Amino acid sequence: MNKNPGILFMGTPEFAVPSLELLIKNKYTLLAVVTQPDRPRGRGNRVIPSPVKKLALEHGIPVLQPERLTVDFIQEVKQLAPEVVVVAAYGKILPKSLLEIPPLGCINVHASLLPEYRGAAPVHRAILNGDSVTGVTIMYMAEGMDTGDIILQKETEISFEETVGSLHQRLSIMGAELLDTALKKLLRGEASRRKQDSTTATYAPPLKREEEKINWEQDARHIHNQVRGMNPWPGAYTMWKGHRVKIWRSSVVESEAEGKPGEVIHLGKEGITVAAGRGALTIEELQLSGGKKMPVGEFLRGNPLTPGTLLGGGPDAS
Repeated sequence: MNKNPGILFMGTPEFAVPSLELLIKNKYTLLAVVTQPDRPRGRGNRVIPSPVKKLALEHGIPVLQPERLTVDFIQEVKQLAPEVVVVAAYGKILPKSLLEIPPLGCINVHASLLPEYRGAAPVHRAILNGDSVTGVTIMYMAEGMDTGDIILQKETEISFEETVGSLHQRLSIMGAELLDTALKKLLRGEASRRKQDSTTATYAPPLKREEEKINWEQDARHIHNQVRGMNPWPGAYTMWKGHRVKIWRSSVVESEAEGKPGEVIHLGKEGITVAAGRGALTIEELQLSGGKKMPVGEFLRGNPLTPGTLLGGGPDAS
């Protein structure tokens, strides 16, 4: 097999960028990049290209953006004749007809230790669930969702302060490094195949809008995980005087809180402490609807808040 095989890369968001950068840096033969069509993004709702498309165009790599993986698109891939397809957060399940094209197979960079967290939101779910360990998996792709045989895995610890944003960035870099190792093994014919134990599989479905709202009846640790598990997107929020307030940074007060869930029990420049179902949460950074992110001290200078105020519901919050 060619020591520098023709590669078709499929990816869309920031998570996929380090993997594509690595392929470019190490001078792999990139036949084309496949990415999602340009979508409206941001406050201005402007149509902008994906991060992967931007990088590909900077390096003169042909870009394909099919709306659907049709028969015509599959034929186009056959004509490119890739020896291996590398996928990193592309955003669509690949049909069998595409998986069968490259002789070395389709390999995927996935942000979990499979079979844990199969699906679209493994990084969010790991933090939302309060996990202390996660990792990346390089796997052969199969018809099911993240069900293919494992080539390599690498784990990493998750600190109790880490957010989705910081973990996402770390895993994207880890994934790229592991991809390089896997490709080298693949080319030497040394890539192993370890079947997943589907009986232990867990799933990471996309976030639902209702998961963004804080329920102050929950344990403070659960709410803290919710805050960091939705930072920087989509943001966990509570209600105050009819306004949506997003909470971006928090810490847990382990002692028993003297107040009902959602009640502000202490105010200071370092934070707003709110009673939870168990323990209390100190809010350290927040954002009023339509405003900017700010530390609590700055927020309190322009927004009068008093102990006893009830967040999230009830007459005192509206």
